[in-house]
Amino acid sequence: MSDENKFNFSEEENSQITNEMNKEAAVEEKKEAVKKDAQGLFVSIKTFLSELLDFREDTDRDATITAIKADIPFKGATAWILVCSIFVASIGLNANSTAVVIGAMLISPLMGPILGVGLSIAINDIDTLRKSLINLVTMIVLSLLTAFLFFWLFPLSEETSELLGRTRPDIRDVLIAFFGGLALIIARTKRGTIASVIFGVAIATALMPPLCTAGYGLAEGNWAYFGGAMYLFTINTIFIALATFLVLKILRFPMLKYANSAKRKRISRIATIVAVIVMIPAIWTFLTVLQESKYEMDFKNYVENEIDTNPNLWLQRKDINKDTKKISFYFNGDVSDEMISDLQNEKKNYENLQDFELVINANKTRSADRLTESLDRAYADLDRKDNVIDGLQNQIAELETNISNLNKVIESKNTNENAVSFSSLSRDAKVRFSDLEYFGYAKMLESKDFINIDTVAVANVRWKVKLSDSLVLIKERDLQKWLKNELKVDTVFIKRN
Repeated sequence: MSDENKFNFSEEENSQITNEMNKEAAVEEKKEAVKKDAQGLFVSIKTFLSELLDFREDTDRDATITAIKADIPFKGATAWILVCSIFVASIGLNANSTAVVIGAMLISPLMGPILGVGLSIAINDIDTLRKSLINLVTMIVLSLLTAFLFFWLFPLSEETSELLGRTRPDIRDVLIAFFGGLALIIARTKRGTIASVIFGVAIATALMPPLCTAGYGLAEGNWAYFGGAMYLFTINTIFIALATFLVLKILRFPMLKYANSAKRKRISRIATIVAVIVMIPAIWTFLTVLQESKYEMDFKNYVENEIDTNPNLWLQRKDINKDTKKISFYFNGDVSDEMISDLQNEKKNYENLQDFELVINANKTRSADRLTESLDRAYADLDRKDNVIDGLQNQIAELETNISNLNKVIESKNTNENAVSFSSLSRDAKVRFSDLEYFGYAKMLESKDFINIDTVAVANVRWKVKLSDSLVLIKERDLQKWLKNELKVDTVFIKRN
């Protein structure tokens, strides 16, 4: 067969080939259409997200720079506002009142210089940077001094949860400071500053309470509290300034221009160095606090899962030392060697605790049986005390009954069926004789021959000074006559008081 005849197909075969080629072409067209639709969808989503999240078009650069610079100066009214806010925050921490602490955050002017630091580094403004740092340091010193004086002079200083909550920063404080700073500077750069965002950031980042807690640490001589509180304040300050720097760089705020090119380069170099100095501690702080948070989380889970759920272990106290990498447990009662070995093995399941040494302190002299006996003895003592208390209560009830009976006997001896209530008598006397200022009534025993004894009624009265003597005599006669009728007696003596 010749080569020409090799590729000769029948009409049916040619039709099948044509159909296959058309199908492949249709599939390719569909693929291209799907790709175009996907690209169109991707472009639409990208456009939507860009319009949703892009805030560059709504930025007022000049107004932002002016507003931040206006909040940097610290003198006059601003200084007094800071002092007052420190006092308010200190009182709130001392009283353990969250609402008062929040109020102090809202009136605090500390945020101004911190934003000034981030702004000055971002736009290469060394003069603003110097002013911001000087004002920030001055504010910190004045705040510490005010808080120190409050807690040193105030006699009711005590450790509250609001105070203690500012001595141990963790990774959440870092994230709050950074994202709070982002929200703050974004709100600041927007046309028509969003005041509610600024207030919210002031509350979230909580710059005031750490300074007050540091002042408390100074006043009490507790350097651990002072160091922890200042560490938290430093975290907040660095990450707010860092967030400000990053946002202003993203928004491409114009760099400050200098006529002298050498000066411009020098200032730019200084600003870069300061930015690096701020960035390095920020990164180191973030990593350090993150690692400490991992330690704390694993330690908490280890205690909850391996000790608290074990009914044979009675944990009294626990401690983790990250510097010496040592975990200490103090148990009430004996802890068997098998249990200690099990705790050692379970510790390996917690990644961040594997390198820690486990120290078990058990009170072997107090076994479960002895603890049970002690508990039974304590219950018996309580029962005996309850019996004694019941007996005393019965005696007190009997004495109260006797006293009540004696009072009734005395009243019966001093009263008769014709007796008149003194309260009603004095009230009626005041109604009838409005010029009375004082009224007293009693029965007096008298003897004219020192043998026979008579009982006479005596009324002590005092009249208003404005009454004349003649008018007083008339009123006393009327009073005497009225008392005879009320008391059902023949004689009533009126004594002027």
